[in-house]
Amino acid sequence: MINNEELILKAIEAAKNSYSPYSKFKVGAALLTSDNEIYLGCNIENASYSLTNCAERTAIFKAVSEGKKEFKAIAIMGSATEEFDEYCTPCGACRQVLSEFCEPNFKIILGRIKEKNKIELKEYTLKELLPESFVL
Repeated sequence: MINNEELILKAIEAAKNSYSPYSKFKVGAALLTSDNEIYLGCNIENASYSLTNCAERTAIFKAVSEGKKEFKAIAIMGSATEEFDEYCTPCGACRQVLSEFCEPNFKIILGRIKEKNKIELKEYTLKELLPESFVL
């Protein structure tokens, strides 16, 4: 069983692949499927800013494109430095995409490194971060 800290470490690993030459803000996401597989995603920027893709959506799209549609949790780490010392929450678009594939009790785990190698975690449900989601 994958714990929250292990998932956060995977998100940091994913952030290393970020393509963020414009914002200089790297984001990584680690998505945990219902069968305990992990899909990583990073943010991928574009000179035409609206074509940028967030880490969370990258992870979701990778998983769905490989037939996975049931998820337990996602861990997110983002930083303009290598320190990852602030929490990074998913944007509105990512929250809406998560609501397409995840139940209201889906876990969103945020991390930050407060001291050298000491990770602090916050955990939310999708319903807490998107209380009035648009669903059909």
